[in-house]
Amino acid sequence: MKLKICIAEDNYFLAKSIQEKLSFFEDITVKFIAKNGAELIGKLAEDHIVDVILMDIQMPEMDGIKATEIVKNKYPQIKIIMLTVVDDDDCIFKSIKAGASGYLLKEINPEKLHNSILEVVNGGAPMTPSIALKTLQLLRNPEATVEENKKEDIKLSKRETQILVQLSKGLNYNEIADNLIISPSTVRKHIENTYKKLQVHNKMEAVLKAKNQKLI
Repeated sequence: MKLKICIAEDNYFLAKSIQEKLSFFEDITVKFIAKNGAELIGKLAEDHIVDVILMDIQMPEMDGIKATEIVKNKYPQIKIIMLTVVDDDDCIFKSIKAGASGYLLKEINPEKLHNSILEVVNGGAPMTPSIALKTLQLLRNPEATVEENKKEDIKLSKRETQILVQLSKGLNYNEIADNLIISPSTVRKHIENTYKKLQVHNKMEAVLKAKNQKLI
């Protein structure tokens, strides 16, 4: 079954270039290209059977960060990868906060782009190495982020905190289950509850917010 991809990109030639990169792979089909966030939301309202959106950040009418937030609220099952030339800390932080599952720079080659799409569909968080480094720095020093969250009254249980700490160290569900002597399905349930309490959409966002709120 082919993965259905959408591209949100205001530059016609860049959009066509991305589409061309994806044309090498038989397991992917580009459903549509939107010129900005507002057009993307409109097209999704007509047909939201989409697996992954490749989202530019700087677009007229509605930028990619605002569009990401709206899409994740309406269609949480759709994965979003930011595909941009912007690599400043504020945009990375805001994109993750809005619900993006990956962050790539536009010079990425076709094979890496294809692998990143497969990775995000399988629950991963693909990132260009330089972006991953910046994200780690944001995680290590959340006080340095431009948009510091105010302290919210979020209460995690002891078990939820334990699991979140292990998630932040890069452990997977099975490893956490082994360490805490519980089943992987119990780990998954605790993580789902934690996401709800933190009002986040993915692991990266959960860890970032928990560190920001001094919960871990």
